[in-house]
Amino acid sequence: MNKPNDLVSSIDPDDIDCNDSPNEHFNTVLNARLSRRSLLRGGMASAATAIFGAVGLSACSSDDPAPVTPTPTPTPPPVPAEKLLAFTAVPKSLADMVSVPAGYTASVIYALGDPLNGTTPAYKNDGTDNNFDTRAGDHHDGMEFYGLSATGSATTTSSDRGLLAVNHEATTDSKLSSFFLHANGGVTTLPRPASEVDKEVAIHGVSVVEVKKTGAAWAYVKESSFNHRITPLTDIELSGPARGNALLKTKYSPTATKTRGTLNNCGTGKSPWGSFLTGEENWSGYFVRGAADDAARAGDKSIASLKRYGRNQGATSRHGWESAGTDDKYARWDISKKGASTDGSDDYRNEMNGMGYIVEMDPYDKSKSAKKRTALGRYAHESAAFGNPVVGQQLAVYMGDDSRNEYIYKFVSSAVWAAADATATDRMATGDKYLDSGKLYVAKINADGTGQWIELAMSNAAIAAYSAYKFADQADIAVNARLAADAVGATKMDRPEWCSVNPANGEIYYSLTNNSNRAVDPTSSQLAPDSANPRAYTDMKGSSAQSGNPNGHILRMKEGAGASAATSFTWDVYLFGAEAGAAGGFVNLSNLTADQDFSSPDGLAFSPYTGICWIQTDDGAYTDVTNCMMLAAVPGTVGDGAKVTLNHPKAAGGTLAVDTYVGKKPTADTLKRFLVGPAGSEITGICETPDGKSMFINIQHPGENTAQANLADPSKYTSQWPSNAGYGPGKRPRSATIVITKNDGGRIGT
Repeated sequence: MNKPNDLVSSIDPDDIDCNDSPNEHFNTVLNARLSRRSLLRGGMASAATAIFGAVGLSACSSDDPAPVTPTPTPTPPPVPAEKLLAFTAVPKSLADMVSVPAGYTASVIYALGDPLNGTTPAYKNDGTDNNFDTRAGDHHDGMEFYGLSATGSATTTSSDRGLLAVNHEATTDSKLSSFFLHANGGVTTLPRPASEVDKEVAIHGVSVVEVKKTGAAWAYVKESSFNHRITPLTDIELSGPARGNALLKTKYSPTATKTRGTLNNCGTGKSPWGSFLTGEENWSGYFVRGAADDAARAGDKSIASLKRYGRNQGATSRHGWESAGTDDKYARWDISKKGASTDGSDDYRNEMNGMGYIVEMDPYDKSKSAKKRTALGRYAHESAAFGNPVVGQQLAVYMGDDSRNEYIYKFVSSAVWAAADATATDRMATGDKYLDSGKLYVAKINADGTGQWIELAMSNAAIAAYSAYKFADQADIAVNARLAADAVGATKMDRPEWCSVNPANGEIYYSLTNNSNRAVDPTSSQLAPDSANPRAYTDMKGSSAQSGNPNGHILRMKEGAGASAATSFTWDVYLFGAEAGAAGGFVNLSNLTADQDFSSPDGLAFSPYTGICWIQTDDGAYTDVTNCMMLAAVPGTVGDGAKVTLNHPKAAGGTLAVDTYVGKKPTADTLKRFLVGPAGSEITGICETPDGKSMFINIQHPGENTAQANLADPSKYTSQWPSNAGYGPGKRPRSATIVITKNDGGRIGT
């Protein structure tokens, strides 16, 4: 999703690699099962049934006291059982439009620049618009729905009025500037004008916007009192073990109790008590670091931390925001040591330590400060998926670190779940209870289909004795979770993106999007395939070769004894991304057909209402054949497939044998394509109304591969969506939220 300008992959600009630890990569285990673009594998289908029985009636006449034998009411035929995935699969497409199945309607309701109050002018979409702190931001990403009653109070049952909390991840870039935002494309050299930088900063963060259904049509409510934005300039409180720690002291917050804003917001989570969680993903590329900063830091251990998080000395920034002036709001983007203090309270050397967390906020109450939950660790966060809550048991939060060769994490609360907290009115205080104290774990995955959750704590001897970085306390571990995971030998994965928990059985699913740094004959900078990341192969995109694991896969895990607090698990690969026409072997391991094939799974969410698993793609490997898409799946369970050995041919002869565990292959009834997006877009973000009849989806960065030189000629835009769908002025493409409904009024996906 995010694309730091100094770390770009030919397959995916988010394919970042800062992990040079010697830890085993999960692709060593999975490579025996993956080879080109294997896709989703399905499981057992489930269907909800509703049967209405006959009701007997009796009647009497006031004119005739004699009893009357009622005429039996005919028993109506049983209502057909609701069948999941009953729609006709949507074909692959390169059209600049949103395609959904026959019988469904998709409508745009909230796009980049839409005003959030009655005083902000209507969006012109010509690059002259300002006031983005009171408009919809850009790159709509993860999203959650929060019901509103007729009186405006929080409710979990409303299906015609609610709030959407929407992440705004990034901008559509060319060189330095976000060119569609600026009238003439913006300045692409340094220094950047403050007026352009102010726009670009403000389009990041989060929107909370009211949406309402009138008749059959949804629209956002422009003048709702609930509408508000959180941007990279909004005060946010630090909570958990790192609050007040010297690692977070800055000129802005010498006490290390707050930071400024949230950045590169990607996946989301919805807590059992009704708050909104947002993950800060690839944020390091926004910061610049001087060429002589190592010497300025005089060998301080912070150098190891900065390198591990992608900021070597001399690193340039993605947008050059630091160059816009001397004001403090620009200076913060330069993390070089410039002050004389020993703790960083007189400069911004520690500013980046304030990014990379799960941020919690109350969507209903904009007066409540958002909080960065440091106990959950600092890395390139995607979504935060809660395990199924059970009264009297601890809560688990599952998370992934979206960069090449990074790790899978779990946080387990100290507090046990109390049913009364589901309806707590002080949602942020409830978050304090469950998210500020607990244990942080990282996954180590074994080649035999098992794995362990390893606690990241000072009591772990491997952390206490780690020579590459001297940890001081739990706050240090939280801030430098990647280094702590290195120390304990966690398994390197193929870019862990979104995760989701199956509400039917509590199993955890992770999207592993892709990894260009995987090879059968690895160099010093590459990894061999392993059991959990088993594929390494060459995929052709036209005449271009894409090597590694270009198509990605979906891993799933089942907790062992102890439920959410378990320290062991079993795993398999649910689906392998692949083209349907790819050879079997170790590429199309899931036997995907033309109605199912996909590449680079990213967004992933189970419907709490139908149980359908929705899979969204953020792809660059298969886009010569189809735009990005969303699929619907009815999965089975961990272990419902078989062990497979992949024999990878080596350059010098012989093979590299990798054992992996592949889930049951999908059928036409358990996996099919539901949606294909406009040209150049990523499909991301998903939530539903409680009745399951309205689904909200985000279309991110349509037309992002447009050349900045073509800004003046709309005919050369690679996308003109959503204006070509009848939404809004101008022809510049815009990220937007759509709503999908079924024409017969039924539930989505049936």
